[in-house]
Amino acid sequence: MTARQPARAAHRRLLPALLLLLTVFGPISMDLYLPALPALAGELGAATSVAQLTVTACLIGLAAGQLVAGPLSDRYGRRGILLVGIVAYIATSALCAASPTIELLIAARVVQGIAGGVGVVIANAAGRDTYSGGELIRFYGRLTVVGGFAAIVGPLIGGLLNTIVDWRGLFTFLAAAGAGIMIATLLVFTETLPASRRTRGGFAPTLRDFRTLLTDRVFLGAVLAQGFLYAALFAYLSGATFVLQDIYGLTPQGYAAAFGLNSAGFMVFGYLAGRATERWSVTGTLLTGLAVAGVGALGLLLSGTTPTPLWVVIVSLFTLASGVAITSPPATTLALAEYPDIAGTASSLLGMVRFGFGGAAAPLVGVAGALSILPLGIVTTAAVALGAVSFTLARPTVGAALSIPVGERAEIEDAPEAIA
Repeated sequence: MTARQPARAAHRRLLPALLLLLTVFGPISMDLYLPALPALAGELGAATSVAQLTVTACLIGLAAGQLVAGPLSDRYGRRGILLVGIVAYIATSALCAASPTIELLIAARVVQGIAGGVGVVIANAAGRDTYSGGELIRFYGRLTVVGGFAAIVGPLIGGLLNTIVDWRGLFTFLAAAGAGIMIATLLVFTETLPASRRTRGGFAPTLRDFRTLLTDRVFLGAVLAQGFLYAALFAYLSGATFVLQDIYGLTPQGYAAAFGLNSAGFMVFGYLAGRATERWSVTGTLLTGLAVAGVGALGLLLSGTTPTPLWVVIVSLFTLASGVAITSPPATTLALAEYPDIAGTASSLLGMVRFGFGGAAAPLVGVAGALSILPLGIVTTAAVALGAVSFTLARPTVGAALSIPVGERAEIEDAPEAIA
């Protein structure tokens, strides 16, 4: 054994934990300050729908950041692109904390989202660099669980911090969290994409890769289904704070507790979906998630048309979030498994559609003001329905091979034996 081998083995053991941590970039950027969103709107003199644009701005940035960072990481490697993204994230989080106007805050949130998107896309792509077959699907299941964990930690920490600091202090906390992730990355993350496996050329090859992906019906169907389901999820994330606090009178801490319960469902069902995808069926798990999310969305639609108690709304939100979590591991597998050589580009399109559709849907829940659930019910129901229609694009061509457990199929593709 050479002197470098123990160090490589240690890095390989720690790398999965860091990749999971990198997925916190996006969710915690949006979730942490949600309990303070009504107070932010009041201090900056912004209407509800304008304040919600700070959520939309972050989601649009997350989408754009992934679209750029994915192809760049396929060409130049994962580590350098990731470090640039983390530095930008720290700087823009500090700018958000200092913003004197809602307009500057919205602009800073776009850039913060772009920087955060780098971490999300690198985590997915580096996972594809490192794993294959059942390991790959288990990894994507863990990504879903950690995303749910971030959604729990974000509002809970935000609700607690909001008792001693204002919304500016919450963004300062995000800058500090970014600094911690930077230290962990410098210590643990070694390059996962060797130079021999990187793409060559410039803009034209990147466009060719995009065209290859977008003409693949399986890829396109899985990505569009995820986009519409995440539109429903982010509509919930944007609207739930006003529904639970302004309509039902929950305190920021009460909202954080309710949100944490729903996010726990996201974690649990995301984990179970990863296991079901591996042992049962990729397409069957995805269809199950669509059905569960549809039940939750219809519950919200009912709550918008008929006065309902708080527990009905919370159960509906729980069911919606759990359904989205169930779809995430199988949809990610369908989208990325067949493209190991352009995993960054494939991941960037998946992330761009997820967060881009979410950013478009988030402000729609505030069009009737802060005292109506109906827009949230309409947006989530329509989004889940469109997700189900989109999945039919993939289902006819997926075939039996993806309808049986991964453990009973040949490995998708051999992963590299060691990390460069």
